Amino acid sequence: MDKKASDGAAAEESPEEESCSASCSGASGGSSSQVEAQLAEAMRLKMEGNSFYREKKVRSAIGRYHRALIVLRGLDSEVMSTLKGFGSQLPTLTPEQEELLRSTQVDCYNNLAACLLQRQVVDYTHVQEYSLKVLRWRPGDVKALYRAGVATLELGDAQTARQYLLQASRGQPNDTNVKKQLQRVEERLKKDYQKEKALYKGMFCKQKQGEGEEATGESLKQL
Repeated sequence: MDKKASDGAAAEESPEEESCSASCSGASGGSSSQVEAQLAEAMRLKMEGNSFYREKKVRSAIGRYHRALIVLRGLDSEVMSTLKGFGSQLPTLTPEQEELLRSTQVDCYNNLAACLLQRQVVDYTHVQEYSLKVLRWRPGDVKALYRAGVATLELGDAQTARQYLLQASRGQPNDTNVKKQLQRVEERLKKDYQKEKALYKGMFCKQKQGEGEEATGESLKQL
């Protein structure tokens, strides 16, 4: 495993702060006031996570982001529609509430990926998973593209990692972290090419050797 990659990106800041006393239950259904309470609770948890992240308390930050996502799960039609018997209980969200729901989810997943990259032992599978969730809803997000590239490289797919990092580079052409990871990708691709070339060379030599032995055998039969 390569040396842990630096994230080089701070947690996303919330566009506004809201306080509430709503329960962190993640319950589905309810009135408009309950929807507002759940959204406000998720925002509060995300802001707490951001504060912990800035204080380098990564474990606590991860916990807050996960709790925020649990709160929002009960409002997400994409999640609840897959659960038998829950789809009909979903509240109707206004366009503004839907936008706030999705942007908070995106920020939490982005920040979770950032937190995981700060840990001593990095779970690159989850970094990739969370970054791809962000890119599903926010395709041009440079930080998510960068983290997806880093994680994908560490998971062994240099070609796909290169695609993510090139997209990130187009968004942030002067970012030193992106340039560094792109250099690592090119080095990995070069090594992979050399290994593949050596493998084919070895196979070719064995084939030629086999043909030579077969020809020698035929010659001996004719004597």
